Amino acid sequence: MSTDMNVGQPVEAPEARWKSYFRMRERQTDVKTEIVAGITTFLAAAYLLIVIPSLLSAGGIDRAAATTATIIVIVGATLFMALYANMPFAVGPGIGGSVLVGPTMAAVGHIPWQTGLAISFWSSVIFVLLTVLGIRQVIARMVPTQIKLGLGAAIGLFITLLGFKNAGLVDVNVRNHALMLGSFSSPQAIVAVFGIFLAVFLRGRKVPGPILWAILGSTLLGIPLGITKLPASFFGVPHGISEIGLHLDFFSALKLQYFPYLFAFFASEFFSTLGTTLAVGAKANLVDADGNMEDLGKPFLVDSIAATISPLLGIPSATALVESATGAEVGGRTGFASLATAAMFALTLLFTPIALMIPAAATAPALILVGISMFGALKRVDVENFSDGLSALMMVLLTLVSNSFGTGIACGLLFYVIVKVLSGEARQVSIGMYVLAIPLAYYFWTVAMH
Repeated sequence: MSTDMNVGQPVEAPEARWKSYFRMRERQTDVKTEIVAGITTFLAAAYLLIVIPSLLSAGGIDRAAATTATIIVIVGATLFMALYANMPFAVGPGIGGSVLVGPTMAAVGHIPWQTGLAISFWSSVIFVLLTVLGIRQVIARMVPTQIKLGLGAAIGLFITLLGFKNAGLVDVNVRNHALMLGSFSSPQAIVAVFGIFLAVFLRGRKVPGPILWAILGSTLLGIPLGITKLPASFFGVPHGISEIGLHLDFFSALKLQYFPYLFAFFASEFFSTLGTTLAVGAKANLVDADGNMEDLGKPFLVDSIAATISPLLGIPSATALVESATGAEVGGRTGFASLATAAMFALTLLFTPIALMIPAAATAPALILVGISMFGALKRVDVENFSDGLSALMMVLLTLVSNSFGTGIACGLLFYVIVKVLSGEARQVSIGMYVLAIPLAYYFWTVAMH
């Protein structure tokens, strides 16, 4: 006669197992909050399914294939982040890398997209090596506390500006990055402003998930205004990726004349990922008083591996998405939020028409409000200390001027070293920061020359 050794022992409920695995009690959250956060991040980042393929198509990459590949990359990388790193970060192709491969290298520099993707691949290989060797974590920890505090504001400024651009409230000259007001009477602007007011109204009355409802409400308003296009069919068979997958020109990418692009990919993605991870982590209360995050190596390993695999599928290097801040804003604290985000993106493979009907203007309120809320980090910057405060504020300013938070963050680090030396405080700068200043100076030289 067989006996059940577990008879009489309480059976752990599935929800309890999820809470234990994702350490929800420790991080003071629950399943419902995490699901809402994951869906919010999905809705805030859904516009990437339109923007990324559009940018890449400017360089000759098939748009339909790029759409499918973008979804695959986001789902796979975000699942990896959820289950391995237990962080509320969505991972996917960044706009910066897509601009480099599409409009910049292919359309302007006449560099084939196969070569551009290979350059992205090799820069990601360097990412992996630095992560495995633990060098990325060392760099993250040697960054001065004041600079880390400024990171949140720099990322917030970029997110806010992105929201204004998506809403048509601000126009940006791509060539010189000059800003000017857009048309506030356009349908996009009306939808975005409505969403902002709706989110403020709901938040003031403590309605759960105000940003999520603002996105949905803005999408509905966009129907009569003509910017939310109802699909002819709510179902769609995903397009294949054979036209772009595994078409990289690995050897051409190693030519000496392409090295500035390789370094631009590496430096921009490195500091963008560092800034996003720490800024969103701070928003989710996952960093300590000095701005350091526990187990930082795990999310770094996730994004470095994802960044290496995504070019093989036809998409530039994947990175932690700044839109994850929207999920953190509504309470996302664990990888369960990322799990929900990945599930939503996976559904878009079959329901792509539904996901694509959400206009960028409808996600603008989330980006604007979350971005503005991240400016609060500046209140902890010691502006009375000239050398520290000036570096942090310069980082925020350069993010605005360059229209790139990767460039802004790199500027803040380099400026910190220069100001400390000129102020007679050279001994306060670590040796690692001096070493880091060398490639940073070269990075700015390449940016200025291109």
